Amino acid sequence: MMRERQQLEENITSLRDLQTSLDDNIGLIELGEEEDDADIVTEAEDGLRAMKTDIDRRQIEMLLSGEADSNDSYIEVHSGAGGTESQDWAAMLMRMYSRWAEKRKMKVEVLEIHDGEEAGIKSVTMLIRGHNAYGWLKTESGVHRLVRISPFDSQARRHTSFSSIWVYPVIDDTIEIDIPDSEVRIDTYRASGAGGQHVNTTDSAVRITHIPTNIVVQCQNERSQHKNRATAWEMLRSRLYEEELKRREAEANEQEASKTEIGWGHQIRSYVLQPYQLVKDLRTNTESTSPQDVLDGDLDMFMEAALAHRIHGGEESTD
Repeated sequence: MMRERQQLEENITSLRDLQTSLDDNIGLIELGEEEDDADIVTEAEDGLRAMKTDIDRRQIEMLLSGEADSNDSYIEVHSGAGGTESQDWAAMLMRMYSRWAEKRKMKVEVLEIHDGEEAGIKSVTMLIRGHNAYGWLKTESGVHRLVRISPFDSQARRHTSFSSIWVYPVIDDTIEIDIPDSEVRIDTYRASGAGGQHVNTTDSAVRITHIPTNIVVQCQNERSQHKNRATAWEMLRSRLYEEELKRREAEANEQEASKTEIGWGHQIRSYVLQPYQLVKDLRTNTESTSPQDVLDGDLDMFMEAALAHRIHGGEESTD
């Protein structure tokens, strides 16, 4: 309640500030025209343009009004077929989302990671903590495609790699999700990767499989199997909650895009580094000719376009 109140107060204050700024700039334009002072008019017009940018940003923020949009978020990255190539691409995506979160002053925690054989990662689960983390990230679920000259190919040939992203919200303690023991299988195993002698020599990692939905979550971040088990349960409840949110959305919107299954045919974005430089979102046709900036975390333009597209029911045509 306090968090909701604070957000409402911030929105009201912001609206009042915008109204005051609008009145001030209109007054300056009128004054400049009366006194035939072009500098005053130019200053006021610059102020209005700055307001327009601020209003556009706030309009996108207002789109983040879903039930779980303000929550922290889990994000999973899974490499596709292709061995080292796709595993390196998965590591690049992990870095991209980490950089995006850091730029927004969000905290990033790696809960589970499986390294690739030669380079990159097979999969990773991260926890992104910050206001509206899930709201911003939720449109990133899907398959991401990379085209580049492979650094692992001695003949310098062009390769296409795929990795999938899955985003789901962290749920708070007030939401009760009952999962019967008979519907889950719990496995423990030895953690892989860095973490010290204790982590690598005991069965501290935990994997939980929800049998009815075949949802699998796993955690190996902590040395304690008990802590990993508790985190895995939280992740499973969050995944089931996300499934319910998407089911409701599908019923409300009756949109094909609201399907919960992510298959390798569900590409949402292409990142082309060779033979030309282009990142293109296949849902909104949003493009950037600066792939390196995007891979460094400049994702807002794609997220904003996807949010607007989703809210408006996909009225614009897509390729």
